[in-house]
Amino acid sequence: MTPLSRSLALAWGSVVVLALALTPWARLWARDLPACPFHALSGLPCPACGSARALLALAALDPLAALRWNPLAALAATLFGTGGLVAALGELGGRPLREPRSLPPVWRIAVVAALVGNWAYLLWAGR
Repeated sequence: MTPLSRSLALAWGSVVVLALALTPWARLWARDLPACPFHALSGLPCPACGSARALLALAALDPLAALRWNPLAALAATLFGTGGLVAALGELGGRPLREPRSLPPVWRIAVVAALVGNWAYLLWAGR
């Protein structure tokens, strides 16, 4: 593993730890979030509508609310956080993660399907 990869793994883990340290203020910040400009103009949710509120719900340790706000954002944030902690702990423990390869075509299709499915959920839920 290169020094840059080591630095990135430790920075990733540090961001996750910082985000966890800020969780006591999540409910306070959620009240002050502005409305989505796309939703305000069109009446339709954008593909990312509810993402900030989903992240703040996760920070407030309310995963069900996070999934209701934006399932894909909640799952992605959970994976990002878990990955950051695993990467940092692996580096500190001397067992670095392997660098990822490019996604095979079937995974790329799955990512697009997840994005479309998430937006369909947001449209259905009226976010």
